[in-house]
Amino acid sequence: MSHSITERNDDMEGYFAPTTIDKYDLKRLRKKLVMTQVEFASLVNVSKKTVERWETSDKEITGGPITTLYQLLINSPELSEQFEIPKMIYPLRLKYFFRNQLCTIIDVDERNRRVRKYDYQTELIYRAFGKIDQPTYEDYESFLESRCIPRERDKMKLVLKELDIPFYDPMLIVEKTNGSMAKMSFTLRLRGNCDD
Repeated sequence: MSHSITERNDDMEGYFAPTTIDKYDLKRLRKKLVMTQVEFASLVNVSKKTVERWETSDKEITGGPITTLYQLLINSPELSEQFEIPKMIYPLRLKYFFRNQLCTIIDVDERNRRVRKYDYQTELIYRAFGKIDQPTYEDYESFLESRCIPRERDKMKLVLKELDIPFYDPMLIVEKTNGSMAKMSFTLRLRGNCDD
């Protein structure tokens, strides 16, 4: 292991992270996480080719977020589980975003009226169901409708016509609008139009 750290005055405050890591460090981390190169690339948001290059090159990997991420994950590998996207368990998957940050994944079985959600944010305001840990199908319907134009809106028929929707249906409206409300940074994407 060949970590080098930036020299600091002993009285200086800050954070420790190696300034470089090498291919052996990276392989050790990937093995500790029990991940393939593809899975690790997905976790650190790089291509598989980048991971291959890191693991075969004799050059050290210097600076940047990967060295800090290495330090966090080598000491706390369970952190990677917080970012894992589970396999879909029901026929419909929705992803709830704030700007470009994934907040909640919602799997829905409409036929059997079942819902399963996975939160990726700790602040309740960014979670699709707030403080509700196990939403019911009725909670899901309320949430879905909250991402739509209110039913009582004046001249609703004109709005629906503009959206090319024959009648008020929250799912159809979300499909057309991505669940985006005016001046809000939240969106809701269906499996068909989001990356899994």
